[in-house]
Amino acid sequence: MPSAPQVAPEILHFYGSDFDEATRLTGTADGRLELVRTRELLRRHLPGAPADVLDVGGGPGVHAAWLAGDGYGVHLVDPVPRHVEAARRAGIAAEAGDARALSAADGSYDVTLVLGPLYHLLEHADRARALAEARRVTRPRGLVAAAAIGRYASVFEHTATTLLAKDRVHDAVRDILTTGRHDPGRKGFTAAYFHTAAGLEGELRAAGLGEVALYGVEGPGWGQLKAVEQYTGERMAENHSAFEAALRAARLTDGYPDLLAAASHLLAVARR
Repeated sequence: MPSAPQVAPEILHFYGSDFDEATRLTGTADGRLELVRTRELLRRHLPGAPADVLDVGGGPGVHAAWLAGDGYGVHLVDPVPRHVEAARRAGIAAEAGDARALSAADGSYDVTLVLGPLYHLLEHADRARALAEARRVTRPRGLVAAAAIGRYASVFEHTATTLLAKDRVHDAVRDILTTGRHDPGRKGFTAAYFHTAAGLEGELRAAGLGEVALYGVEGPGWGQLKAVEQYTGERMAENHSAFEAALRAARLTDGYPDLLAAASHLLAVARR
């Protein structure tokens, strides 16, 4: 029997102490754009409620909360104790666990979400194991949705923030473009893997998933939102014209594969 996988300590430390994932999707305009778009894209594909959803790597439960509000039965799994505790406080059924070794039985969920684990599994074998587990616990013809950080996200982000002018950031971004890998301790982020659209689709198909549809979550306008908030120092409301334009741009570019690369995150939706 293979040994139980271990989450890298730097990732546990980052999310347990250094970074508040609970506010990532609500505290900035580009984060809220990601939340709005992920929610609307998933709603486009989800079966009707009530259906059973496993939220793997679901963090403190931001997505689980709206899914439960829509009437779905949601169970969350995350390796970070801080996230599991936060989800439970919000009334979400949650357990500590690893995407590569789920406790769920075969074919026990209508939908399996993998909206965070692929970000931090640097090795192809680990990502393949996580996607194989997602397939295993999903019922036949059920839905598997997996998110990834886009390969070019750091170029757009650090141009918007002007941090790309700093040599250490420039060199870290160069290495991401070359290898897809971000090693811990560089440019203020933990260990991460940045996917191309083709790479993400290929990994889902290799896991035995079919009917793969790919989306650029935030579309091409998210960097503008980040720049506006950074340089005005003001929180941008969702009725701000810049936010509305970025959201419309994301919707408008659905179905144009060449523009997938402009988004900060990719979402792949597939059938078991």
